[in-house]
Amino acid sequence: MPLCFSSASEDLGCRRGEFSRKHYGSVELLISSDADGAIQRAGRFRVENGSSDEVNYTPGTWRRTDVHLENPEYHTRWFFKYFLGKVHQNYVGTDAEKNPFYLSVVLSDQNNQRVPQYRAILWRKAGTLKISLPYSPTKTLSVKSILSAMNLDRFEKAPREILNPEIQKVRLRLGSVNFKFGVLYAKDGQLTDDEMFSNETGSENFNKFLNLLGDTISLQGWAGYRGGLDTKNDTTGIHSIYTVYQGHELMFHVSTMLPYSKENKQQVERKRHIGNDIVTIVFQEGDDASPSFKPSMIRSHFTHIFALVRYNSQNDSYRLKIFSEESVPLFGPPLPSPPVFTDHQEFRDFLLFLCFLINGEKATLETPTFAQKRQRTLDMLIRSLYQDLMPDLYKNMLNRRSFSDVLPESPKSARKKEEARQAEFVRIGQALKLKTIVRGDAPTSLVTTGLYRKEPWEPQSFYSSFPHEVVCSDSWGQSVLIATDTAGVMLLDNTPPPPVQVFDRTMVVKQMHVIEPQDLLITRADKGKDARLYVFRLSSLSRGLDGQLVRTKYDSRENKLEKTKGCHLYSINTHHGAELRIVAAIRNKLLLITRKPLPTECLSAVAMVTAPPESPVEEFQYIREICLCDPPVVMALVDGPTGENDNMICVAYKHQFDLINESTGEAYRLHHVDANRVNFVAAIDVYEDGEAGLLLCYNYICYYKKVCPFNGVTTMIQSGSSDFHFSWNQMPNSIGT
Repeated sequence: MPLCFSSASEDLGCRRGEFSRKHYGSVELLISSDADGAIQRAGRFRVENGSSDEVNYTPGTWRRTDVHLENPEYHTRWFFKYFLGKVHQNYVGTDAEKNPFYLSVVLSDQNNQRVPQYRAILWRKAGTLKISLPYSPTKTLSVKSILSAMNLDRFEKAPREILNPEIQKVRLRLGSVNFKFGVLYAKDGQLTDDEMFSNETGSENFNKFLNLLGDTISLQGWAGYRGGLDTKNDTTGIHSIYTVYQGHELMFHVSTMLPYSKENKQQVERKRHIGNDIVTIVFQEGDDASPSFKPSMIRSHFTHIFALVRYNSQNDSYRLKIFSEESVPLFGPPLPSPPVFTDHQEFRDFLLFLCFLINGEKATLETPTFAQKRQRTLDMLIRSLYQDLMPDLYKNMLNRRSFSDVLPESPKSARKKEEARQAEFVRIGQALKLKTIVRGDAPTSLVTTGLYRKEPWEPQSFYSSFPHEVVCSDSWGQSVLIATDTAGVMLLDNTPPPPVQVFDRTMVVKQMHVIEPQDLLITRADKGKDARLYVFRLSSLSRGLDGQLVRTKYDSRENKLEKTKGCHLYSINTHHGAELRIVAAIRNKLLLITRKPLPTECLSAVAMVTAPPESPVEEFQYIREICLCDPPVVMALVDGPTGENDNMICVAYKHQFDLINESTGEAYRLHHVDANRVNFVAAIDVYEDGEAGLLLCYNYICYYKKVCPFNGVTTMIQSGSSDFHFSWNQMPNSIGT
């Protein structure tokens, strides 16, 4: 079966006519000319400045969700998700043209269907390919058959397996994608590139714009992506602007930060960097009536996209205009109409963090000129990495096996050694994965990144002088709702005013969950036979705070869920959609409760007649009871992939974690704890691309285990390569996400 590969930009390039005008602003062709009107070159540019025939744009209505990252590095994401930190095999070889290539193969599940399949990624000069192949227990797949499926059949040197776990670092380097952009400062009235590049310093407004783009970093000793700048001898300036977006490092070549020469009117050093950037931002002073920038003012054969930015001090807004060389395929996001941004953070999001420039550069790389450049860059990187491996070619790093089975069976005498090697392979890979995520460079990471970001385990003071012991808490908007041991429940923020009392000391809260999308607060209060679950509307509590009303246990009697008397523990599903589920433990009995919201039309009808009741108790319904052999110490709800008879409850008691089928009540052993004494800490549900997993925390250990869906009444839980564990230096009291 032939493999077909398509480009996202090819699809965008076909969007002409009405579609392109509607979704990509006003698109027209502009013949480049100089200030005197003479045509300098044959290049033609599209002008995108917001289409007048689109629906008018109101500042503040644009949202992050309106655009997305186009042309993402699927191979990088694939390797990071399915390969890195998991047992897989790696091979290196050279093809018939003596070009080196790398191959990675992993045996994994097909999405969350528990169907084994092979995934393979091939790095070579012509580009990167990925493929999925079926698994057969009776027919072992060979490396040769995988390469053949990728149209690679002839070799100068047959592939050999790389056993050193450090190869994972090499693979991650192959997948990294970073960008450099030019930023050119132009004063009002400047019409030539010599004038623009000769600006020794920028204005206050320009510096304000640079601070919006990213962080000012010192190049001396800079260890991150440098974008061709000198980080040793300051030959390309002392400072630059840098930022990170979803694993992409962005370095800006700023004209006023690059070296200035009074003797050189053409400022060759500045043009050498900015003139070789595919995308350049031009910040032009002056109002809209002053002479505007044209692409012909910049003499460059490499710059294909210009983003013209003007600042209006009267209303503190930015206006954006885009010039794209005709050969560049259409790319998003579309410009709003008019393209004026009064919210500066919104403008930054549009320009950078929502990938306008990244998409523009990626679309440009699809043009014939830069396709060759991209291929040459990839080839140089692969050859460099191949040379790094050559010294170990005949050592332990490379196995002598050629065309071996993808997952070969080791001899019994060597099985323990192989298991130890695989364990070390996984350990190094997971450490590398964690380090990449913490740096904010993970291709799948949504971690907030910046020059001064903190490590995730570094504590941050929220309230420095809180006088009471905290029992439990949850966030509510920008504040924190905190239950104390002796003073009731308080609402705190990190500003000087004192905490706001929500419940007095008669309400002894032991657990709580704030669910803002459902306007709901769930609490477990009191202990022993007096313990209950309470449910409150957040809006009702907020109105009480406005009136300085402090609720008591007596005031909350209408908020009790009656059948929960004696409840010592409860849990909710944190990934609920239309239906919230609660499981309450009363000794060794589990009580399942759901809350189904009213349909939208019903809510509208109720709102027209009367406000909803103060207490949401009547909206909850009791589903069933499940009896266990022992009272649970820890619980977590796990949503099944279909929601039909495959939801689960994780419970911890004695020396084990079990999974309980919500529909049948059947229990399945998930994990046994081999320890004389067990201190259960938490069971946390973790989801990745719809696949459920559990982080089982006890003593000093956190053990991750992927949770397989139930198949009817038969469990499919089994150990897999995705399971791993890590240890704490001290035993934690609690763990949250």
